[in-house]
Parts: sequence; structure tokens; C-alpha cells
Amino acid sequence: MTLRRTSAALRMRRNVLAAAVFAAGVLIASALAHGIADAQTYPVRPITVVVPFAAGGPTDVLARVLGERIRADLGQPVLIENVTGAGGSIGVGRVATAAPDGYTISAGHFGTHVANGAIYPLKYDLVRDLDPVARLPSNPMLVVTRKDFPAASLMELVAWLRANPGKATAGTAGAGSGSHIAGAFLANLVGAPLAFVPYRGTAPAMQDLVAGQIDLIVDQAANSLPQLRQGSIKALAVAAAMRLATAPEIPTSAEAGLPGLQMELWNGMWVPHGTPRPIVDKLNAAVVKALADPAVRERLATLGLAGPPADQRSPEALRAFQRSEIEKWWPIIKAAHITAE
Repeated sequence: MTLRRTSAALRMRRNVLAAAVFAAGVLIASALAHGIADAQTYPVRPITVVVPFAAGGPTDVLARVLGERIRADLGQPVLIENVTGAGGSIGVGRVATAAPDGYTISAGHFGTHVANGAIYPLKYDLVRDLDPVARLPSNPMLVVTRKDFPAASLMELVAWLRANPGKATAGTAGAGSGSHIAGAFLANLVGAPLAFVPYRGTAPAMQDLVAGQIDLIVDQAANSLPQLRQGSIKALAVAAAMRLATAPEIPTSAEAGLPGLQMELWNGMWVPHGTPRPIVDKLNAAVVKALADPAVRERLATLGLAGPPADQRSPEALRAFQRSEIEKWWPIIKAAHITAE
């Protein structure tokens, strides 16, 4: 009798387990089918790209240029939402906590998706809470000054900074931004401190540089070139191995006497973690198609933006590159004591 009861109990447990496994399989299959169905109809409403800096800055301009081409490809409006503050970390956080449905995208760069993790006490993880979509063009950094600054070359600037430590005001897009890190990098190479002035993006910083309210910015080429062409500011060097094709008159940092000053701001797009992979693939395809468009390429070239190689535009490539940049730069940033204060 006892053996029959034990056998019946075992059969019941097996049946319950089998039912649970079956139910789990149904749920997984349903979720996969739902994700595929979503991807087949996606997008059915406007897509929002969150730019974590002020309108008019280089990240904003890049997002708008690509957004217009993506709109034509996906058939839905691409809205740009500027969410500023804390070196871009507020805007990125807005996406990290958004619904993973492909309708909220984070546009950012080295500063927002690498450096901020070593600077700010973020409430989200830059790798765990965001899924990569595509790596975007990179922007070389330029050392630019107000038009009447008493230095006509990079080495004259170096001499002035050493003779006047801490007196030069350097604009940044916020504490820990790419312009802040590049400025700290310059100060370290020169051996003289800079007085950093944080803004909510490089666009307002550039406005003050043109107005003569600050002395210099180590700025993205896309942000500086329009003002350079108008003669509103001076460029002393490009922090890259090669001169800009669109501004060949600007010497490289090595040619100007400071070979160690090399840094570029690469860009990318991310979505909230858990966004269905078919949707990520559709977004990636739209971005890659936009980057291949001759009109887009010409527009970006005028801003000094160079697209990544074709084999570096996949989500996997961006994830690997982002991780490698975190491993490289976090120790440097922490050693330089760059903080959000």
C-alpha cells in the first residue's frame, strides 16, 4: 500500500514538473513570437533619440543628420529630445530606464558611455542596462581659443599656460565630459592647471568662447569648424595623427610640438537592455544605410566626422569597443582625480 502511494506521488510530481516545463516553453515561444511580430511591424509610431546635451552641439547635430535619413528608411518621424545635465548622465539614464521597445534611443559618445562611469555615481550600469545598436562616426578634438587670445600657435599656448598656471579658463560640456577629459589631458601634458568652466553641452561653451568669456576649449571638430570658418575663434592644433581633410590648414598636435596630445570622441547609439534583437537589427540596418548615403557622408565630412570601418558598425563591435575603452580610460580618469564636482 505504501509503495503504491509513493509511486502515485512520484507520478504526480513528474506530471506537475512536465506541466511546468511545458508552460515555460509556451511562455518562451510566445515571447519570441511576440518579439518577432513586434519587429515585423516596428516602428508604428515616432522614435525618440535622446541627446544628453544642449541643442546645436556636435552630438545633437550628428543625431539630427542621421535621424532624418533613418526617418526616410523606417517611415516614422525621428524626434530629438535634448536632456541635459551632469555631463550627459541624466539623458543616458532617461534611456536606461525606458521601455525596451525600440522607441527610445540613446545617442552618446566616449564621455557619456565610458567616462561617466568612472566619474558619476550612476544609478544604472553603462554596459548591463543598455544594449548597443551601432557605432557612429568619430570626431577629432581641436585646441581652439578665443580670437584675441595671446597665443598664435600650440607651443605659444603651452608657454603661456606654464607662465600663468591656473589662469586660463577652459570650457567643457560638463564635468567629466569629453572636452573636460581632453582639457585635463592637455593640462597634464603641459604641466600647468586649467580653470575649467562646465556648461550643459559644448554649444553654449562655444557661444561664450566666441564672446570672449572663456579662453579655450579642447573641442570636437564638428562643433568648432563652423566658427573657425567664420573667423570667430582660432584653432591651434588637431589632436589626431592626421590633419582634417576639411581643414587641412590646422596642424596636428605632433606637427605643432605636442605629439602626446591625441584624442577623438567616438559616437554610438544604444537602446534599453532587453530590446528585442530583431528590433535592434532593424535599427542597426537603418543606421548603417544612413552612414552609406552619399549626402549624409558629405554632410558629416564637412563637420570633420569620419565614419567607422564597415566591420565596426555592428552591435557586437560597439559592445567590444566600449568595453575596451572602459578598461583603458577608467584607470586614467581615476588617477587624474576627475570628479563631478
